[in-house]
Amino acid sequence: MLVDAQPRRSLWPSEQRDALWVIDQRQLPHRLAIERLDGVEAVFVAIRDMWVRGAPLIGATAAYGLALQAHRDAGDAALQAAAQHLGSARPTAVNLQWALQRMLGRLLAVPVAERRAAAWAEADAIADEDVATNQAIGRHGLPLLQAIAQRRPGPVQVLTHCNAGWLATVDWGTALAPVYQAQAAGLPLHVWVDETRPRNQGASLTAWELGQQGVPHTLIADNAGGHLMQRGLVDIVIVGCDRVSAQGDVCNKIGTYLKALAARDNGVPFYVAMPLSTFDPAIEDGLRDIPIEERSPRELTHIGGRTADGQWAEVQIAPIGCGAANPAFDVTPAALVSGLITQRGIVAARADALRALTEAKP
Repeated sequence: MLVDAQPRRSLWPSEQRDALWVIDQRQLPHRLAIERLDGVEAVFVAIRDMWVRGAPLIGATAAYGLALQAHRDAGDAALQAAAQHLGSARPTAVNLQWALQRMLGRLLAVPVAERRAAAWAEADAIADEDVATNQAIGRHGLPLLQAIAQRRPGPVQVLTHCNAGWLATVDWGTALAPVYQAQAAGLPLHVWVDETRPRNQGASLTAWELGQQGVPHTLIADNAGGHLMQRGLVDIVIVGCDRVSAQGDVCNKIGTYLKALAARDNGVPFYVAMPLSTFDPAIEDGLRDIPIEERSPRELTHIGGRTADGQWAEVQIAPIGCGAANPAFDVTPAALVSGLITQRGIVAARADALRALTEAKP
């Protein structure tokens, strides 16, 4: 997608194949900072501390992390230790483990002397496949927006939560891919952007990338979504996901469940953009079995932003000594999901439909 009218991905390997370049998303929207990651520990920190975030991007970043390990030591023990370390960076998004296991499966099957080249090739393949997957999600989601446009005048009103645009992936995004496809098709639309406390990925990331792409949008407080739905100002909700259970329960950024409840109460379709890499058939019951990451209370008690003189500063917004609980994700039961938009088409959030989709030949 576009940054300053120039196409860009969210990460790319160095020409010498000895480092990984990433956009440090903590600096957005006020500064576009490109950081060089030159080893497993740097990649671990970038994932853990959310320089990069979003399930597909975490997976691709971890894949390049193993390529960096293979660049230095491609032995079995070194690769397995690096994969275990990287896999501990964040527990909820299944793409992290999916990418690491795919990399290990590829690398441990070839002689050590061949692993460096194989690692970079496999990481490149994971990144390129992510771009193709998200573009396909956009194609399959586009008819939903076109059908709304045919039913009534004015721009299609989309509400999204957190950031599931291209910054959460290698390119195109998941939930925003249909929006970008609709823009390319000339469809008039407008996006309501949840601020998404406590890290404000909607305010800092989604609003920034929509602005870069020229998509009309309006930032709203997290709790305003239901109000807008009650007044008929939302035609469709599209969100991303970090893990989907075998029966279609959706784990996504905290606050997603409340949007699904409001959507159901107001007859607004609620769709989830789901790359198949985020489907976890080993999880039967999402409410019971998906591990929920608990992040630092400081994300709630403090907030950062740009001051009047253009400097970045962090301020405390809660009383000194105030305790805070900070679950990073929630689980939306499958019954509240209108459909899952995948790279193979739209499927019902049901165990039989998901089983048929994943068992079918691509």
